[in-house]
Amino acid sequence: MAKERMPQFTALDSTAAEPDVTASEQQQFRIAELAAEFGVTARTIRFYESHDLLSPVRDGQNRIYSRQDRAKLGWILRGKRVGFSLNDIKEMLDLYDVGDNRMKQRAVTLAKCRQRIADLQSQRADIDSTIAELQAFCITVETMVTDQDNAAPTEPWNTPPPGETA
Repeated sequence: MAKERMPQFTALDSTAAEPDVTASEQQQFRIAELAAEFGVTARTIRFYESHDLLSPVRDGQNRIYSRQDRAKLGWILRGKRVGFSLNDIKEMLDLYDVGDNRMKQRAVTLAKCRQRIADLQSQRADIDSTIAELQAFCITVETMVTDQDNAAPTEPWNTPPPGETA
């Protein structure tokens, strides 16, 4: 699958920073347009739709996405990129229409982002510790190899065959 390119959205509304002036003036989008703009496949967008993250209107067989759907897709892709689950993303998106000027959505998003940062910092500490342990283990094994290479063979299975030297 192609690497997803992510426009930088600052908010889930029509005033969000948008990557393409022409697209930002558009009110409706076809799935192929969104797929091309965000560097994902139409299948990816349909997957998010099947998980109730996007809800385009139908015109026969065609899906018609709104500006809000487009902004939501930006949030979904950013959320996935930073490691949020689809459930977390859905929870944040569902708070968009609560009617409190998105205050609850912003508070929940901020809390989830801070928790994700803490989780990643903890994982980084675990990874750093594991790397240090592996480096120490490599030094120990290298020392054993060096010591064995410098030692005369003592076991019969380490003795070279007659006529060969070690």
